[in-house]
Amino acid sequence: MAGTDAKGEMAHWRRLPGAIWAIGFVSLFMDISSEMIHAVLPLYMVTVLGTSTLTVGIIEGIAEATAAITKVFSGALSDWLGKRKLLAALGYGLAALTKPVFPLAPGVAWLIAARFVDRIGKGIRGAPRDALVADLSPPELRGASFGLRQSLDTLGALLGPLLTIVFMWAFSNDFTLVFWIAVIPAFVAAGLIIVAVKEPKREAPLRKVHMPLGRRELRRLSASYWWVVAVASAFTLARFSEAFLVLKGQDIGLSLALVPVVMVVMNVAYFLSAYPVGALSDRMSRARLLVIGLVLLLAADLVLAFSSSLTGLVLGAALWGLHMGFTQGLLATLVADTAPAELRGTAFGVFNLITGVVLLAASVIAGLLWDATGPRGTFLAGAGFTLMTLAGLALLEARRRRNANGAATSTEGEQAPENSR
Repeated sequence: MAGTDAKGEMAHWRRLPGAIWAIGFVSLFMDISSEMIHAVLPLYMVTVLGTSTLTVGIIEGIAEATAAITKVFSGALSDWLGKRKLLAALGYGLAALTKPVFPLAPGVAWLIAARFVDRIGKGIRGAPRDALVADLSPPELRGASFGLRQSLDTLGALLGPLLTIVFMWAFSNDFTLVFWIAVIPAFVAAGLIIVAVKEPKREAPLRKVHMPLGRRELRRLSASYWWVVAVASAFTLARFSEAFLVLKGQDIGLSLALVPVVMVVMNVAYFLSAYPVGALSDRMSRARLLVIGLVLLLAADLVLAFSSSLTGLVLGAALWGLHMGFTQGLLATLVADTAPAELRGTAFGVFNLITGVVLLAASVIAGLLWDATGPRGTFLAGAGFTLMTLAGLALLEARRRRNANGAATSTEGEQAPENSR
């Protein structure tokens, strides 16, 4: 039986289109490059350039907000043009071009500009890339496709900091040399999407999209889509920034050298679970898997709230990574499932903007709670938000079933006269 399952899983991998694999490796290489730089950029700005931590925080906040806002317009533009690869390649290319600025920058102003343009590139590519994955993947393999891309993306986020640690040690903390090394995978990613990914032709039945962000087009996004956005927003409110996992490590007395272990454990669990869960979602209820992901988040919050040992921290970080693997690719799959094919770019853009704003709010709330009540209060609040999300999900699922049963009953009533003839 186990052999049969293994063969089925291998067949699942082989059936994924080559372009999906290519997009996954594009994400992998760009994340390696970005994380190699971001792992030491704040330290470089503070210790080498003398920048204040407040300035670092402001730069990061503006950069992420810029990326979230740009995603909406790039997604809508990809629907209007009917060309997703063009915008995705532009976004990756723009990000690659900013990477040499980091080792060459003579001062903070250049780094701010490079970080800003890099995040614009991320915003430009995000929604069109996700819509392109949906366009390229067969419906029966959509969950596996998003799971694979998410898994390879997470592997890049894991390898980037690890490579930075190795190179910083090997080259005696030479920031500039590490930044130059990070340029290489960025240009590999940009070249890969240009050469290895071919966009499918727009199908004839798909209508031309006019004013994607106009009221008329937004009305075409179904109630099911907005249900996904609502659930994702509630879930995001419960899932604040992973930075608080690092702070928890510091709180229990972990040395500065060992604090990054928290993120390594989380990303390993995320990487190992994202693809299997995506593949599984093609064969069973996606809502049920989402519930499992929320239960894993609840468990992670409770473990982190009450644990004061390294073992508890590692377990909490692993549970956190598993919940990410069970939910992030799945939510993207649900967006693709519920949005009209010609409006997928807009759908992903709106989804990313709303959840990005909610994540910012959640992290601010978590920070205020951390200052007021400490780690326990913060993670218990996360557990409370998770329980609220689970309750809301149960109510929405019950409503959906009632509506489905009502529609079925109505159909049977309409068919009865026909049968009596």
